[in-house]
Amino acid sequence: MIAPLTEAATDTCGGKAGALGTLLRAGLPVPDGFVLPFAAYLDAGRDTARPLDATVLGALGRALDELGDPFVAVRSSASNEDTAQASAAGQYDSFLAVRGLGQVADAVRACWASLLSPRAVGHRADPVMAVIVQRHLDAEVSGVMFTPANPDDTTEIEASWGLGPSVVGGTVTPDAYRVAKDGSTTHTVADKRTRLDRYGTRLVVRDVPEHARRRSTIDDATATRLTELGREIAAVLGGPQDIEWAIADGRVWVLQARPVTAALPRPPALLTTPPAALTGTPGSHGTVTGTARVVRGPADFARVRPGDILVCPFTDPAWTPLLRIVSGVVTETGGVLSHAAIVAREHAIPAVLGVPDATGRLRDDTVITVDGTAGTVTTPTIERRRDAAFPVTDDDTSPLSDTPR
Repeated sequence: MIAPLTEAATDTCGGKAGALGTLLRAGLPVPDGFVLPFAAYLDAGRDTARPLDATVLGALGRALDELGDPFVAVRSSASNEDTAQASAAGQYDSFLAVRGLGQVADAVRACWASLLSPRAVGHRADPVMAVIVQRHLDAEVSGVMFTPANPDDTTEIEASWGLGPSVVGGTVTPDAYRVAKDGSTTHTVADKRTRLDRYGTRLVVRDVPEHARRRSTIDDATATRLTELGREIAAVLGGPQDIEWAIADGRVWVLQARPVTAALPRPPALLTTPPAALTGTPGSHGTVTGTARVVRGPADFARVRPGDILVCPFTDPAWTPLLRIVSGVVTETGGVLSHAAIVAREHAIPAVLGVPDATGRLRDDTVITVDGTAGTVTTPTIERRRDAAFPVTDDDTSPLSDTPR
């Protein structure tokens, strides 16, 4: 019912665990751990409400003791997750800073239960789930890296302070690095306002000190080292990879690797930004015009209609169902390698990320145009009526406003 992570295979433990097992066997820096394969879930009769079987619980306790009973990360590895066809990014639950047999057992059952959550849309008729238990890393810096599809393309890296969910969940706009084939590096340093860290068994979001908000999280040498590691991973796994990584105690670790499922948008060489446009990071290519639907949290979900353009602070995994019905996405934070951007690309809907104060500057129920290739959000030109019965004054408002509402 439990196997060392080094022995994990995709057909018994899912794509996520299978990839990590392959990387461990290749000698790459993956935190050690173990996995409860599909068989454990099936043996439980798919009943996630009842406690774990005594046999499984005993094996789980012994495996934790062999690790030294550290803080661990408990991660999903479903049969339809991290495939070459779709990533299922953010659809299933994972947990950080878990410690002790009781907490780990509860996290395992919660991972299983997430197969039935509203955001878990299976790409196979009847998915099953394995669960990975790995040593937790208290990362100083974390991020995501996309390795190139072609040798002449660049490696794309995003990074921010603290634990990785800030980057993958899009709750911060991360630093962005591009490393070319010749090793030259270009980067954009973002205003990273918050970070996620472990305090005991709690995960705490705290403000980044002013002096560190606009400081680069990694230097060019580290970006180059990540790029070289990415090349090794892509060679071992056989294709371009979407890699989650972390730096803890000065060492680079690989937390996840999965196939890149959709190409990143490439802005045109000659780009003219309309004067009234809001600008952000191109997240998913294409252009769409539709009704802006400002959503600030789950309480607003019911207001979203098919074809709306979602305008929101960020999209965490709970927002995944919305991305299946909207025609475009605009966020205030997040990067091109975040879950929201990946899912938008998989659904072929335009996305622009990291637009400051988008929920205040774009009004609900107005028509907007999202260009996910150029990274712009505009409103169509409104012809003002010059009619004696309907005079136009300087107080008339535009759907695009600099005043928060």
